Amino acid sequence: MLKQIRWLWDNMDPKYRRRHVIALCISVFTCMLLLVNPTVSQRIIDEVITARNPDPLLPLLAVMLTVKLGREGLRYLMIMFLETDSQNVIFNLRRSLFSKMQYNDMRFFDSHRTGDLMTRMSADLDWCRHFLSYINYRIIDAVCTFVFSTVYLMTVNLKLTLMLIVITPILMMITKLLSKRVRPRFVAMREKLSDMNTAAQENIAGNRVVKAFAREDHERARFEQKNIAFRDANLQINKCWLTFFPMIELLVNAIQLVTVFVGGIFVITGELDSVGQLAIFTGLSWAVSNPMRELGNLINDLQRFSTSAAKVMELQYAKPEITDAPDAADHPEMRGDIDFDRVSFSIDSKPILKDVTFSVKAGQTVAVMGPTGSGKTTLIHLLARFYDATEGEIRVDGCDVRQWKLHQLRSRIGTATQDVFLFSDTVEGNIAFGAQDLSLDGVKDFARRADAAEFIDKLPEGYDTIIGERGVGLSGGQRQRVALARAMAVKPSILVMDDTTSAVDSETEQYIQRQLRELPFACTKFIIAQRISSMRDADLILVLEDGRITEQGTHRELLEKRGYYWQTYCLQYGIPMQEAV
Repeated sequence: MLKQIRWLWDNMDPKYRRRHVIALCISVFTCMLLLVNPTVSQRIIDEVITARNPDPLLPLLAVMLTVKLGREGLRYLMIMFLETDSQNVIFNLRRSLFSKMQYNDMRFFDSHRTGDLMTRMSADLDWCRHFLSYINYRIIDAVCTFVFSTVYLMTVNLKLTLMLIVITPILMMITKLLSKRVRPRFVAMREKLSDMNTAAQENIAGNRVVKAFAREDHERARFEQKNIAFRDANLQINKCWLTFFPMIELLVNAIQLVTVFVGGIFVITGELDSVGQLAIFTGLSWAVSNPMRELGNLINDLQRFSTSAAKVMELQYAKPEITDAPDAADHPEMRGDIDFDRVSFSIDSKPILKDVTFSVKAGQTVAVMGPTGSGKTTLIHLLARFYDATEGEIRVDGCDVRQWKLHQLRSRIGTATQDVFLFSDTVEGNIAFGAQDLSLDGVKDFARRADAAEFIDKLPEGYDTIIGERGVGLSGGQRQRVALARAMAVKPSILVMDDTTSAVDSETEQYIQRQLRELPFACTKFIIAQRISSMRDADLILVLEDGRITEQGTHRELLEKRGYYWQTYCLQYGIPMQEAV
């Protein structure tokens, strides 16, 4: 737990750290002020009531009121400092974490669920804020109140004070046992919360699939199961706390009982000098007992903070594997030459690509086809360094991609994929996502080249129409054309199209192919497709099977080889294989 507290402290801006220390010092001072009014009460009892002398009453009451108002004013200032600073600290921390996530590589997102990441960025961070704004000052309050009150009571009557605090070691043992029992339960509860959020996020993102397969009841039952598990995890924590709560309450009430019973006997026997001294003990007995009562709740909150902070720390300290090499070369421009030299790639010892070798000159078009799972999309990921090849070398313009600066490499590769993601933004904003300085006329030109201009003009507000997450409100073909326009808008040196025209009709596909040949900038085109019509004019066609290149050449050369490409050609054009040329 100290590790998590130190981490949070280190992540505080110095100005917030100073104000936080001031607020905690105010907390200590207000705890000292708690001793004033019981002392004044003693004087009222001894000097006013017992002595039947009303003269000192008003001044003493004025002191009590002044101390009370002053203490409340200071605590208001303290809480304002803590709340303001904690919100700012978490604001900066959330911003830092989000920024860090932007630069994490694909492996990070492959191994972390979206719902879990959302939980870390919201609920877990909020517990860190709760620690700064409440838990730590309540701990200081409890400790200082107990210590100051105990020391002060010892100066009044040592024997009675020792009788009150003799219960403290027992309470400490109980709270330590509670802490040991409750921590693993908080860890389990945190995981159940993550599971529940993940289930909800997946259901919302995949709502069309759920409805398409009429699986609403199944999804409801699946979420119900996660929800029940989260509820049960919380109940386990509460049951654990309730097991210890009666013992803590009994011991706390025993302190008050000892105060009244033994204190009364001490007044009668003369062990206490006056009834006023007994009033001090009765007035401060809560200051000895209440911190013990609070300790259990604070232990719960501390364990929850510790669990949440550990998850946030894991996110902050995650380091991407794909980074700029220390000696990465500066490349102001990219021509678009591509060389794969005996490239192999594996994930968790499972081979995906094996000994892939091919070359493409700048401005040429290379097409890739093959069965599902043959590794076609992995080629793109390796080219843009979403992953690094396990063996071999990938060169762009003759330089290993590992020697390129990531920003320079990726900003010059425009990618449009079959699984399109569009942001909740305007159509114009989505097309100009990678080229923020692109004019509206430029946006319209690339929309026209992607054959998207016609349907965009028919939208309620044209290019200013807000489209939903993942392009809700557009058809599959329309989303693909917006994504293609977005990829072309950055005027890339390498344009990658991964099944980009799979959801459009043949006439639209031919139009897009014609526009691609007439782009106003030079680029190497990398086409992944299953349609022969999408790749027949390519300068180089690669056939991938089981991670290996089994055929490569032009359209006519591959037809002559009578392999996978030839078979696909015959099937798509309805030509009996024995008649195919």
